[in-house]
Amino acid sequence: MDKTKPFEKIAARFQISNESAKYFLGQVQKSFKVEKPPHQLILDFMDGQKYEALPKPYHVAKGMNDGGLWVFPMNAEPVDPEDEEDLY
Repeated sequence: MDKTKPFEKIAARFQISNESAKYFLGQVQKSFKVEKPPHQLILDFMDGQKYEALPKPYHVAKGMNDGGLWVFPMNAEPVDPEDEEDLY
């Protein structure tokens, strides 16, 4: 039986730290309003995708929702902070 945790698989696949992978999975879960998908389901969905780089968590959640894998209400897409001009 495979004892590798989902965040460890994401960390290895995208060459990021385990902490960053845990944060990423948490952000995918937070994209949904109430019902949160399990980490293994997120990993299974991502295994079927051809991501070359780590996608934004909301895009993974949206793909799961659009594909009918997790059809619970979603939060609005978070706004990326604009690049602020240096004040100095």
